[in-house]
Order: sequence, then structure tokens, then C-alpha cells
Amino acid sequence: MVAITMQTMAAEISRQRRLAQSISDDQAAISSGTRITTASQDPQAWVQISDIGRAQSQNSAWTDNISYGTARAQKADSNLQQLNDLFSHARELMISASTSTLDSSGKSALVADLQSIKGSINDLLNEKDYQGTPVFDDTTSITVPVARGLSLDVVGTRQAVSTGINVGGTPRTLDDIIDEAITAVTSTNPTDRENSLKSLDAGLNHVILNQTVQGIRSDRLDKVKTQTQDNKLSLAERRTDLEDTDLTSTIAGLQAKLLSLEAAQSAFARINRQSLFDLIR
Repeated sequence: MVAITMQTMAAEISRQRRLAQSISDDQAAISSGTRITTASQDPQAWVQISDIGRAQSQNSAWTDNISYGTARAQKADSNLQQLNDLFSHARELMISASTSTLDSSGKSALVADLQSIKGSINDLLNEKDYQGTPVFDDTTSITVPVARGLSLDVVGTRQAVSTGINVGGTPRTLDDIIDEAITAVTSTNPTDRENSLKSLDAGLNHVILNQTVQGIRSDRLDKVKTQTQDNKLSLAERRTDLEDTDLTSTIAGLQAKLLSLEAAQSAFARINRQSLFDLIR
């Protein structure tokens, strides 16, 4: 009888220890706002939280890539707009040269302006950012991974922007067209200036086409960015549901456990004060 009683007392002590540990866990959960800190507390939820954590980490990496791609796309778009402005200005100069009588000093001024435009065009095409990355890729567009199984080219190539311009069936470059304009300004043949104006129109249309394509790239990045942000919120909500403390239910459970522990300790104290004869009676 004594052995049975002692075993019962040991079991009760163990039960009270577990209850006290549960109370301590609830108090920590209320204080930190996180109900799960170790796998043993809820193994199934712990696995899900770990999976969500990995997904959040991957999502964060994709977000960084999208930000990098967006920055490059915005810079490329800015340079293309400046190319547009330069070619529009070159057209204005050629129209001026075609519709007015210029003396030698006037022609020299137009030539100097066109040469400056040519230099600016080359600067824009070959510009690099603060990290040394070219604004436009060389030969092949570099793709950026932005989602699972999805990589996007975020800028065009320098060659696509500067070459392959169809002028009367002949492929030309932006440099060729500006050089033709410089020659036409000093030419005495009006046909040269008319032909140059047509070439400048073709060059401007080519730049506008590249702006359109770049805009499509930017739109795709924006859509992926929105999807990534939605995924970020969804993952955060799922993790909150699994990991965060439900204060209402936890506080109610804590109060019940405290009352249970207090009652158990009181009963245990009364039993412990009994004599050996009381126990075996």
C-alpha cells in the first residue's frame, strides 16, 4: 500500500511539473507574442513554419532581383528617352538647314551641334551604372530570375538599340545617320538634306520602337513585383496563424492551469502532512 501510494505521489509530482512547465510556456508565449519556439511544442506546425520560412527567404531574394531589374529598366528607359530627344533635336536642325539659307558660320554651328549629339548618343549607349554594369547589355540580354521557373530580360542590348535601322532597304546605325546629317548640312545638294531627314525619321522611329519594347519589359517586371508582394503577404499571414500567440485563448488557458496547479499543490501539501499510519490505514 505504501509503495502504491509513493508511486501515486511521484506521478502527481511529475504531473505538476509538466503543468508548471506548460504555464511557463504560456507566459513566455504571451510575453513574446510567439507560441512556438521549439519543434517539440507542435511538431506539425513547426514543419509548416520552417517551410514557410524557406519560402519567405526565396521570396525575399526574388524581391531583391526584381528591384535590381526595375532599377536597370528605369535607367534604360531614361537613356532611350534622351536618345529620342537627341534625334528629335537632330531632325529640327536638319529641317532648319533645309528651309533657310545658312552662311558658313551657320553651317559650322549646326555641324558642331550634330557632332555634340553624336557624342551624347555614344555616351548614352555605352554608359555604366555606379557598379560598373552597362545600361544596355552587350550582344545578349542578361536574364534575371524573378520567380520560380521565371527569368526576365530587363534591358535590351546596345546592338539592338544602335544598329539594324532600315533606311530605304539598307541597314544603318545611329552613328551612320548622324554622320550623314553632318555631311548633308555642308552639302550644296538639297537632295542630300532630304535624304538625311528621311534617315533621321527612321532613326527616331527605331528609338521609339526600342522604347516600346523597354516599356513592355518594365510592365512585366511590375506585374511580377505585384505577385511577389501578394505572396509575401500571404506567407506572412500563414506564418502568423501558425506561430503567433492567440492571446484570448492562451490567457484563458493559463488562468485555468494556474487554478489547477494551485489546487493540486494544496491537495498535495495536505496529503504530505499525513503520518505513515494515515497512509497505510
